[in-house]
Parts: sequence; structure tokens; C-alpha cells
Amino acid sequence: MRVVVQKTEKAGVHIHGKEYAKIDQGLLILLGIEDADDENDIEWLAGKISKLRIFNDQAGVMNLSVQDIQGEIMVISQFTLHASTKKGNRPSYIKASGPDKAIPLYEKFISILGSKSGCRVCSGEFGAYMKVSLINDGPVTIIIDSKARE
Repeated sequence: MRVVVQKTEKAGVHIHGKEYAKIDQGLLILLGIEDADDENDIEWLAGKISKLRIFNDQAGVMNLSVQDIQGEIMVISQFTLHASTKKGNRPSYIKASGPDKAIPLYEKFISILGSKSGCRVCSGEFGAYMKVSLINDGPVTIIIDSKARE
């Protein structure tokens, strides 16, 4: 699994011109799933994100997690995170999982992330065309890949 984690002041997602979900202070997570991913990736990644210390403490140092600030989390499916641009100018998405494999992992990730973080977790709609808005706080943007464990 590959994620882009963004520290937010606010984030939202619109589907078919209507607000589908929104959050205030917390994390916007773009989640890409590949065929090699399984529940071990979910467990590790949800634990890492829950404890990621990227929010400022009283001294202005990034020392607090989303748990510590009792923030909110939004998860958006993002198959393009597994794009390969090795050949030509049109990206290949061959590594990205199809819906049969990806949807159950996506839903399980959301559930486990909520359990591990203790935060409210909302999402977009898997496979839908979405308009995602974000006020990135900092800005802070971190990329994590569960296969690299970094």
C-alpha cells in the first residue's frame, strides 16, 4: 500500500456535485492498493499513521499525533499512486489492484485505522470520480509505502 498523508486544516470530497464528506483538523490520506497488499500491510500502515507525530505541541514542535489532537481522518482511494511512467508519456496502472481485491482492503483499512487511531474516519467512494479539496496545514505531506516500511 502506498499513501500520501497530508496534515489538514480542512478537507472535503464532492461526488456528483454534492458534498460527500468533510473533516476539520486532521489527516487527508490518499490510498493506493496493489495486488501484493494484504492485511499485514493494513495493520502496519494504520498503526504508523495513527502514531505519526506531525502536529505541533505547545512549543510549536511537530510532536503530536492525530490521536493526541483528537483529529479527524479522511481516506480517498487513489489507484494512480501506483502509476508507472517508465515507458512513454501515458502512465500504466498495471500494479494497481482492481476493485475485486482493492475494495475489501480499502474498507478494512478504513475500519482498522479508525480502531487504531480512535479518530472519526470518513472516506470518499471507491471508484467514483471525486473532487477533493484540502487546506494543507504547514504544508505537511508525507509519502509512506508499506512494502518499504518507511
